[in-house]
Amino acid sequence: GHEYAERAVAAGAAAVLAARPVGVPAIVVDDVEKALGALARAVVGRLGTDVVALTGSAGKTSTKDLIAQVLQHHAPTVWTPGSLNNEIGLPLTALKATAETRHLVLEMGARGIGHIAYLTGLTPPRIGLVLNVGTAHIGEFGGREAIAQAKGELVEALPSEAEGGVAVLNADDLLVRAMSARTKARTVLFGEAEDADVRATEVRMTPSGQPSFTLHTPTGCSDVTLRLYGEHHVSNALAAAAVAHVLGMSVEEIATALSGAGTLSRWRMEVTERADGVTIVNDAYNANPESMRAALRALAAMGGAGKEGGGRTWAVLGPMAELGDASLAEHDAVGRLAVRLNVSRLVAVGGREASWLQLGAYNEGSWGEESVLVSDAQAAIDLLRSELRPGDVVLVKASRSVGLERVALALLQGEGEVAGR
Repeated sequence: GHEYAERAVAAGAAAVLAARPVGVPAIVVDDVEKALGALARAVVGRLGTDVVALTGSAGKTSTKDLIAQVLQHHAPTVWTPGSLNNEIGLPLTALKATAETRHLVLEMGARGIGHIAYLTGLTPPRIGLVLNVGTAHIGEFGGREAIAQAKGELVEALPSEAEGGVAVLNADDLLVRAMSARTKARTVLFGEAEDADVRATEVRMTPSGQPSFTLHTPTGCSDVTLRLYGEHHVSNALAAAAVAHVLGMSVEEIATALSGAGTLSRWRMEVTERADGVTIVNDAYNANPESMRAALRALAAMGGAGKEGGGRTWAVLGPMAELGDASLAEHDAVGRLAVRLNVSRLVAVGGREASWLQLGAYNEGSWGEESVLVSDAQAAIDLLRSELRPGDVVLVKASRSVGLERVALALLQGEGEVAGR
């Protein structure tokens, strides 16, 4: 990075943070990463901004984007762009806050025990949201209990209830609900459970696969229809609503903001309809077993899988990374689920893990050309280009390391697509 210091200053940087002199104005420190974090801690402390931090195994970025869009209706808000949720991305986001910023919404990721504790030390939150404990990165953590231990570091870092601390917890996830015992903060529950403070009833799907429900908060209820695709976004929306409720927004304001919120981060259930009637769902930013299942269910709803006259549904799936010893079973289960949901065609892309996806589908009852294994993204592109027809819906999803977004982007190039349905 030091080799780019002169270029950064030439492009307008006032100075650089560096570990050695670099020939341009610089603040020289022993450890650049720690200094960046210390700078963020100082700035956030001086501003007195309300910090909302969130974590979870799945849905962090989508929920963070929802929270940001809802809170913008309330007061000036700064939030994590994309998934910049680590020890570098988090302080860089915090340093975007100004004296006018009322809400700072920060996504926190973890690759091991202690990571979230470190991040909360950089930007101490007043409100902490835990979405779920799943199997993402289970190969690194070793089990869901270890993941829960790491995610719960967020609520342990909150101030007491007397000092305004609030832990927003998923009532429908038992490992998350149990975190209430690990915090001094007030607990607010969200979910579909009857005892949730913020909950949803009458959950239903529109014909295009977008969830609609009645939102209940302690101050009343209001109807919500999301622009996002997939029933899994109900939980994300409830989490955002719970945070907004804690910060003083009315149920009517929250419902209106949720109903108008869209996707801010790329390649996360990014839905585009081509001029020829083919719909491409680019969800290729990342994948884990929970998000794979949610995306497949959304695909089935969008395409009307199993319904007379419904378009064909294509699941173009690649490997899920960092699952350790659970990898074979989890890939097999996703392949089986595609069959159970009556997905028309499964295209498994890649090597060993993709073969497990295809084998799961085969063992569940897939036959003929319903499921196929292809070697790489280009082979998938060639297959789809030759076989897609109007009305088809194509889901593209895999772990980020696979780069399967190339399939979605290739299918949209030069097609005169209709943007952002």
